[in-house]
Amino acid sequence: MMMTRSIAAAGALTALAVGGTTVLSASASAAPNVTPRTVCGSAYKTVNSVPVGSLGTVYLTYNPTNGKNCVATIRSNPGAVKNMSTYIYVPATDEWAGDYGNFTSYAGPAYVYGRGYCVSWGGNIDNIYVSVENSNCAALRERRVTEVR
Repeated sequence: MMMTRSIAAAGALTALAVGGTTVLSASASAAPNVTPRTVCGSAYKTVNSVPVGSLGTVYLTYNPTNGKNCVATIRSNPGAVKNMSTYIYVPATDEWAGDYGNFTSYAGPAYVYGRGYCVSWGGNIDNIYVSVENSNCAALRERRVTEVR
């Protein structure tokens, strides 16, 4: 089961990296004070995060009212466009969402229904890719991976 999750999460990240069936965006800009709540919505609370080196952070948020998770990759220092992505995957339902492209400050939001499910999520800024598998599961230990490509 762990192998399936690893393959699925890797597949989702690969699809984002090479141009899977996600929404393309040429560029996006935002105010320097971008937060997970401004990207995902005011009802979403940050439940987990992972640094993307020193370039930024991928945030996992949750809305208890609708049971949805949202992810966003937010740069530490917005500026010139950089290759960025964000993704989230629910292995139990095989549902995933993502966003990738060249952005000035953030990638996302990407939403999935996650109430009661483990989620795998991550993203990239430039050549630094991060992923978190089996996240926010009471019984399973999460696995974090950072790669420089």
